[in-house]
Amino acid sequence: QVQLVESGGGLVQVGDSLTLSCVISGRPLRSLAMGWFRQAPGKEREFVAAISPKGRIRDYADAVKGRFTISRDNAKMVLQMTDLKSEDTAEYYCAADDRAAEVMSVIQPDYWGQGTQVTVSS
Repeated sequence: QVQLVESGGGLVQVGDSLTLSCVISGRPLRSLAMGWFRQAPGKEREFVAAISPKGRIRDYADAVKGRFTISRDNAKMVLQMTDLKSEDTAEYYCAADDRAAEVMSVIQPDYWGQGTQVTVSS
């Protein structure tokens, strides 16, 4: 059984930085495309970023390009968030799938974490 666990959420100020991490159990991390999604109150869950199994391909939502960086190693996946804005406030979810990272923005990944809250205060 694949389990994803996020960590690193919290309360920050506009313009601050925050790093989220995701670890996996039940499958080798290197065998899956990984990604981040988020859901703000009253809104649908949306794609944030994805990374291929070897880290060569990265995809970002337009809203976070240039501010967020997704990366991975053999132990975890990381989302580095800089220049945070109030509109980045959301529950952030780690996701994983056997399909390509390039399609993660348009699919429903097979595996999900429980989420970690990010609140950006002005």
